[in-house]
Amino acid sequence: MTESTELGPEDRKIVTLARSARARNGVQEGAAVRDETGRTYVAGTVALESLKLSALQTAVAMAVASGAKSLEAAAVVTEAETATDADRAAVRDLGGPGTPVLLAGPDGTVRLTLQAG
Repeated sequence: MTESTELGPEDRKIVTLARSARARNGVQEGAAVRDETGRTYVAGTVALESLKLSALQTAVAMAVASGAKSLEAAAVVTEAETATDADRAAVRDLGGPGTPVLLAGPDGTVRLTLQAG
């Protein structure tokens, strides 16, 4: 388990962005990913009748659609205890099995750091 005070500035940034997306959009989850060039992609949960994506899946899709070739890190702000297999698979598909997935609570405190793989 990793506390947010132990995070580097770039990881703190994606947790803060994910938390902001969750609060701003009033959605269940907020997520942010950082690509190989340092660009960040931020998203909230998508819950349409015809399309349902978690915040992390949406952030990964945004990175792919913008031309990202890989991911350095991912963060999700949620009340859930862990990241879903589908979320970890999305990160793994673009970032590889060693990509860290930071799981933070609604207050932004990182409760757990998982590997995508």
